[in-house]
Amino acid sequence: MPNIKSAKKELRKANRRHAFNVAVKSELKDLIKKSRKAVEAKDAKSEDLVKKTLKTFDKAVQKGVVKKNTASRGKSRLQLRLNASKK
Repeated sequence: MPNIKSAKKELRKANRRHAFNVAVKSELKDLIKKSRKAVEAKDAKSEDLVKKTLKTFDKAVQKGVVKKNTASRGKSRLQLRLNASKK
């Protein structure tokens, strides 16, 4: 445990940031799983789910939760699956 006042505050801030990052990442993972399942099942809502997932990827990058290239790779793979299922 930190003894210095500023170190205590930094610990509180780090805990808050960690909780936020975990929440965003878990939401993103859930959306990816739902999107993949919808695309594989050729569900009518798959396109909307994919759009929502891509938007969430972009927001995660803006907030610094996910790196830019990681998000680009995830978005690309998801879009490729969607396009392949349309054919």
